[in-house]
Amino acid sequence: MAEVTKLLTKTDIQKRLSLPTKCFKSLPSLKGSHGRDFPAIDESGFVWTFKCSTRKKGHPKPVLSKGWLAFVRHKELKVGDRVKFLKEKDRSGPATPFYRVEAEKEIKIFGAIFGYSLIVSSFP
Repeated sequence: MAEVTKLLTKTDIQKRLSLPTKCFKSLPSLKGSHGRDFPAIDESGFVWTFKCSTRKKGHPKPVLSKGWLAFVRHKELKVGDRVKFLKEKDRSGPATPFYRVEAEKEIKIFGAIFGYSLIVSSFP
């Protein structure tokens, strides 16, 4: 299972999720284009559709745009929270990957980060 984990920044919360280039192997293949939609299932079974894309020129850093800000608002994410994308193989099909997405809130005790807690929420 491949995993992408990111501590969220101000840009991630307000505009798009920016990921390091090394995450390409864990994301859906762009198959020669500069963007591709892909589904990801959260802990409550809701399917989110995100768009993974790169710049057309320059450094090809991956970003998630479409669907990302709706996810941020629904999970009430803040700077310092954490998001994980897990790429798993579908056991029912021939090596077809699917994605899980998890959001985690930062847990602070006396101002120090103690850990992270999975955000479990239902979709209205």
